[in-house]
Amino acid sequence: MFKKFTTVALAMVLGFFSANADEGMWLPLLLSDNEAEMQALGLELTAEDIYNINNSSLKDAVVSLGGFCTAEVISDQGLLLTNHHCSFDAIQSHSTVSHDYLTDGFWAMDKTEELANEGLFVSFLVRMEDVSDRINASLDTLSDEERQGKIRELSATIVADAIEGTHYNARVKSFFGGNDFYLMVYETFNDVRLVGAPPSSIGKYGGDTDNWMWPRHTGDFSIMRIYTAPDGTPAEYSEENIPMNPKHHFPVSLDGVEDGDYAMIMGFPGSTDRYLTSFGIQQALDLKNPTIVKIRDKKLSVMREHMDASDKVRIQYASKYASTANYWKYFIGQSKGLKRMKVYDQKKDIENTFTQWVNAEEARTEKYGEALTLISDAYYDNQKIVVNRMFLNEAIFQGAEVFYFIYRVQDAIKNLPEDTKERRLAINELKDMARDHFKNYNKNLDQDLFAELLALYEQNVPKSQQAEAFEKVRTHWYTKGDWNKFAAHVYKTSPFVDRSEFWDFLDNPSEAKMNKDYAVRMFNSIFESYIATISPKRGEIRDMMDKGERLFCGGLREMMPEKKFYPNANSTMRLTYGTVGDYVPGDAMHYDYVTTMDGLMAKEDPTNDEFIVPTRLKELYKAKDYGRYADENGDLIINFISSNDITGGNSGSPVLNAYGDLIGTAFDGNWEAMSGD
Repeated sequence: MFKKFTTVALAMVLGFFSANADEGMWLPLLLSDNEAEMQALGLELTAEDIYNINNSSLKDAVVSLGGFCTAEVISDQGLLLTNHHCSFDAIQSHSTVSHDYLTDGFWAMDKTEELANEGLFVSFLVRMEDVSDRINASLDTLSDEERQGKIRELSATIVADAIEGTHYNARVKSFFGGNDFYLMVYETFNDVRLVGAPPSSIGKYGGDTDNWMWPRHTGDFSIMRIYTAPDGTPAEYSEENIPMNPKHHFPVSLDGVEDGDYAMIMGFPGSTDRYLTSFGIQQALDLKNPTIVKIRDKKLSVMREHMDASDKVRIQYASKYASTANYWKYFIGQSKGLKRMKVYDQKKDIENTFTQWVNAEEARTEKYGEALTLISDAYYDNQKIVVNRMFLNEAIFQGAEVFYFIYRVQDAIKNLPEDTKERRLAINELKDMARDHFKNYNKNLDQDLFAELLALYEQNVPKSQQAEAFEKVRTHWYTKGDWNKFAAHVYKTSPFVDRSEFWDFLDNPSEAKMNKDYAVRMFNSIFESYIATISPKRGEIRDMMDKGERLFCGGLREMMPEKKFYPNANSTMRLTYGTVGDYVPGDAMHYDYVTTMDGLMAKEDPTNDEFIVPTRLKELYKAKDYGRYADENGDLIINFISSNDITGGNSGSPVLNAYGDLIGTAFDGNWEAMSGD
């Protein structure tokens, strides 16, 4: 259809339950089982071309970026392509009101201008190995209580053996509910520099409105570079470091894509729960998802009010807002998808078939008979505490930042050394932590989050599960349950809500002084109540659920020996394959597989910061000046859609054609398939 490369391509997922989707997140080690099917779809390579530990292969150009995204090497000088939203935190960290790279974009004109990013790393998969037999051989005679300890012990031994004498790092990961185990060996590089990023009006074009939606017109890309020591080994940041010379890098295709073209994605998908039962679906719909959405609604409204009032606050909270908003909308879409696609009914059908198969033979009943009962009982018990758990995670640890700051510093304050020199060093470490914490922090915004989220907590968590501190605020003569009054007092008196006040506190820190602080007392009351009452119950529930899921996954695979099963995503490298193509999201609806500059301009709204088009881009559009990236009709293709199976963590993944050339960068899934995870 067109013959030029689309700068950023969208690999939208048609979903786990869609008849048109190419389902599967496959382990590269086992791709020989899929090779014939992949080649039938158009692949011109072999499984060994994709994954090979003895020779250069496609896997050697794919990295896990910071453990939360994927990126790909696109030059022989270590240049990386990933998403704008994957680099958003790095872009934000370098931005100020006078150098607003979020708004204006950033481009290093030579390597000396590339920006270092403390704490950011990339990991290359060196190899993976099936160690299931080695671990499972030691588990058969163990009780459920002994099982996890033995797995940890064996995993530590396997990892130590794998990395001995190398600079590699490794992990043993469990698959299929703890039935299979694989060793993953990585080479990790810690000097990753920002090279370029478009302005947010391109990198985030469409904002929350278009997030998860098609048609899409977002230029969600950024560029980084990996640096190594002069000998090519991993090294911390140094001016002596050199650009990486990779084992493989992806050629960038200038041929574009056509409807029906083969497409595959390699990356590090974070988490899926494809073997979730009907009990989990029901609880997500009834309790978990609505609770998360309600809390994030409140967080977003508070942040937005302050960000709109100040450019400094807008820059400080840009990354926090974006990460909160992304999965706020995701959980809304997931609930709609679960209902629309009747996923609960589909799960019940699977479970009924499983039960009939188990009950058909006494040996199966003995082996798998308690699987669904364990899961059902676990969800029944979890129903009583799940709202409290969501509030602890979303409204306390990820709510007002004072709480997480207290969580991080109070043990260090309690255990400050007596020795003067050691004490000074410990206090300096606390100051370093505080500098990082307060860099992107606004006291007034945090005070409002504190008040609003604690009020929401009180209204939604059963009173029988609320910490003692809630009752004290309700009955105190001054606050009388007014959370705004309580917040105002806390943020007026606490040394943990202001950098200069915290510095003063560290001049003469004491546990006694800290324990009188109302923010500390509130946090500790909530956390200690959770640890004493909810956490033990949660442990029992998790044990039941783990055993039930292990038996259920094991039984499903035994019940259907002819089916190719793939494990849930768990941040290990996977490959998904399918085709480029249009799709029908609903009755009387049809979506084309590409979007163009015409569609981008049609959405333009200068009064809405989600749909502002940069002046320079409008000039190029008016002149139809797209250089070598124009298609044969003179149009510029922005995004395309494919049937690949991706999820969070796949952001930034390379989208590859039949020859292993780069045709785009995955950045989103589609609204109709949010139930797919």
